[in-house]
Amino acid sequence: MNDIELRQFQAPRGPLGLMNRMYRYILPETQRTLEYWRQTAEQIPDIELKKQALASISGKAFHCIGGAVYAAVNLEVRHTLIQLIVAYQTISDYLDNLCDRSTSLDPEDFRLLHQSMLDAVNPEAEPVHYYALREEQEDGGYLLQLVETCQSCIRKLPGYEAAMPYILDLARLYTDLQVYKHIKPELREAALMDWWHLHKERTPELRWNEFAAATGSTLGVFMLFQAATDPHLTDAGAAIIHRSYFPHVCSLHILLDYLIDQHEDRIGGDLNFCNYYEDTETMLNRLVLIADRARTDVSSVVGSSFHRMIIEGLLALYLSDPKVREQQEVYLVSKRLMKKSPLMRLFFRVNSRWIRRHL
Repeated sequence: MNDIELRQFQAPRGPLGLMNRMYRYILPETQRTLEYWRQTAEQIPDIELKKQALASISGKAFHCIGGAVYAAVNLEVRHTLIQLIVAYQTISDYLDNLCDRSTSLDPEDFRLLHQSMLDAVNPEAEPVHYYALREEQEDGGYLLQLVETCQSCIRKLPGYEAAMPYILDLARLYTDLQVYKHIKPELREAALMDWWHLHKERTPELRWNEFAAATGSTLGVFMLFQAATDPHLTDAGAAIIHRSYFPHVCSLHILLDYLIDQHEDRIGGDLNFCNYYEDTETMLNRLVLIADRARTDVSSVVGSSFHRMIIEGLLALYLSDPKVREQQEVYLVSKRLMKKSPLMRLFFRVNSRWIRRHL
């Protein structure tokens, strides 16, 4: 391999290099992969399952594009990572839609559905009938194909044995959250509080809603997927990555997502973790604190400049969403969070807007 090729396969160190890789390699392949899953979803026999599968792809494609940024670290393995990240995020978005707009309020149904996310990150797992506890059954093999795609990609990751315990930890927390936040509305908060009490020693500086938000992010899983492309990944190395993302980077990710979704969640009667702050000022202060902690957490990780770009990119991505300007309170919070923005964040904000317009 010549010097030019070697440079191509090194992690991008700055926003220009990262976005060059995104536009040239990552975005086109991610969109092709999403189109494949959209066409597959079109074949789902059950009307409700088909509706939610298609809605999750059309309405949440940005989740897959955002996750696919981890494939830009090493272009040599981007094909495997893009397939894996898109399939795993598509499971997450599909099941979130199913549970948000569910014909069921059965926690065991939600847990069985999300067993697919645990099976997807365990290459030895035998898939089960994930729809067994709900009325809608016939998806034409859609969810199973997503799970098996993840398992197939994971078998190509030479360092996965070291990463797997930490990925499973995050996947289990994610599954618990999805169960508790989708049960009967009058039971949700108490169930989430009881769950938090079981885990709060892991994140003593976070409030219960901030811990719950952290468990709802897939970014830690995606970073560990990327790390597992290294055949020399050790348990200690995987543990450092896990600690650098969970809880603060993950919490910031989902709190920003909830911040801009407050209006639509209010209409839909969906739980929103940003609604649990005493007032707007408190919410802003907590977001700033968590963002600062996230920057500190990633500062000692190998390739810290890339992870810093992830944090600034998150702020730019969510705060450039058109939904921000439609909500006066959110717009004011956004303006203050973006105040004195580094050039990197402003650069990502411009690019985020451009990508949205061309999706």
